[in-house]
Amino acid sequence: MQLNAARLIAISVMAASLGACGFQLRGASPVSSALEPLHLDCQAPVPTALCVAVRNQLELGGVLLASDEEAKYHLKIRNFEQDRRASAITVQAAAAEYTLRHSVNLEVISGDGIPIIASTRLSTSESYRYDETNVLAKQREEENLQQQLSDRLAQQIIFRLVPLTQERLQEIRNSHNKATTPANDQPPVKP
Repeated sequence: MQLNAARLIAISVMAASLGACGFQLRGASPVSSALEPLHLDCQAPVPTALCVAVRNQLELGGVLLASDEEAKYHLKIRNFEQDRRASAITVQAAAAEYTLRHSVNLEVISGDGIPIIASTRLSTSESYRYDETNVLAKQREEENLQQQLSDRLAQQIIFRLVPLTQERLQEIRNSHNKATTPANDQPPVKP
């Protein structure tokens, strides 16, 4: 009986210390509930795999997603670009290695039109060796890498949302209001 109590105490101490150091289960979203309800807006040519990866990350983290009309904030993912280039050449002037690059623009806007995150370009890349004698396997490898790149971009998008706490959102709103208030509407400065 005493051994079980000791184990329970040890497990409790480990759980408390992991929580105190900021440990979070993989896949759990650290996105603040201050962004709720959030509308995810992915438009072509953004690949479905990227949109699904972002949606899954948000849902795993318990972020409330809503329609365009009901949302307080809008996460816009636009201008997807994909690039595949030879990054190494063989002696016979054939491609020996390729680099894949995915890029996308991210923007967050409040329901009343205040830019929370201005349009920001995110990108990720990965290289792989190409073997002319095993084309089918290399095509599968490239498809897997395409999915990995989408997953990485989704993680980058989530990480950009992490600092948007209620306090930070209020600071952005105050700065925006101050910047858009005409000089005539400001009270006179007293000497």
